Amino acid sequence: MGTLIISATVILVVLGFSNHVLWLAAIGLLFLYVRYGRAGGGTSTASSPGSPAAPGASGGSATRTDSSYRAYRDRRDRQAKWERRYRRERPMEARRQDQRKGS
Repeated sequence: MGTLIISATVILVVLGFSNHVLWLAAIGLLFLYVRYGRAGGGTSTASSPGSPAAPGASGGSATRTDSSYRAYRDRRDRQAKWERRYRRERPMEARRQDQRKGS
């Protein structure tokens, strides 16, 4: 797939000498490939800083699942933190929202 993306990018660049919109299309294609296309490849991603890699862990789907769960957990904890802060700073509004939920 990488070869196909690179060749399509080269074609868009060559054709882009007369039409600059094709340059933008080539840049967009490369961006999408780098952002999403290589994620499913056979290479494993490095572990996040601050968390040691498990010994003997392979770069399979378990690593992706663990990292996606860790990201989910981080998002959930961040959301809970903001909700606690909101309730602490705006007790009347929080009480009003709780009454609407109960109705």
